Amino acid sequence: MWRLRYQIGNLEKQISLGLYPDVPLKRAREKRDEARRLIADEIDPSTERKARRAAMLVTFEGVAQEWLDLQSKSLAPETISILGSRLDSALYPYLGSRPVGTITAQELLSALRRIEARGRHETAHRVRAPAGRIFRYAVAIGRAQHDIAADLRDALAPVKSKNFASVTDPVRVGELMRAIDGYSGHPVTAWRSSSHRSCSYARENCGRPNGQNLILRTRNGGSPQPA
Repeated sequence: MWRLRYQIGNLEKQISLGLYPDVPLKRAREKRDEARRLIADEIDPSTERKARRAAMLVTFEGVAQEWLDLQSKSLAPETISILGSRLDSALYPYLGSRPVGTITAQELLSALRRIEARGRHETAHRVRAPAGRIFRYAVAIGRAQHDIAADLRDALAPVKSKNFASVTDPVRVGELMRAIDGYSGHPVTAWRSSSHRSCSYARENCGRPNGQNLILRTRNGGSPQPA
């Protein structure tokens, strides 16, 4: 542990400069010199550090990190990493150091417009969503007065959804069922298409042991039909 002993007024104090090897010698010397410059101006480096940390807690980035830490208790690490990356690339460079309670809807919109300018409209919506949750969290803990992201709900370009073709032909349904039966991927993969609604019952013998069959049930009822 790198430490600097110093005297401010009539008090002898010390401050940590970091832990080796995370903080190499060169960086420790730089931090020492920064502390000495503060001492020369009669500023206690320890007090200055505490003030910076306190100020960080009210910035957008500070509140966002606090919110991410809270969400990490229930969300998967991969999800937290994705959220953090989006915030880091899209919002922190423009709003990260700002006190969260002073950011306006127009400033947030300006940051989101930068994403839209690259043609990434869906990403802009995906960034606005966690931004809104962060501002609502800031309101809850008394660091902001309003969720400004809510004001931008209709300000972004809409995202055109893509419709995927459904399987309605009973023969192709049978082919699909055989493919599903032979699928060896993750077991949580599931599917449901309009073919369930347009077909009657479709029974497909997929080569299961003991004569086990797969049955498609639909709302229309009717007799089982082999695919």
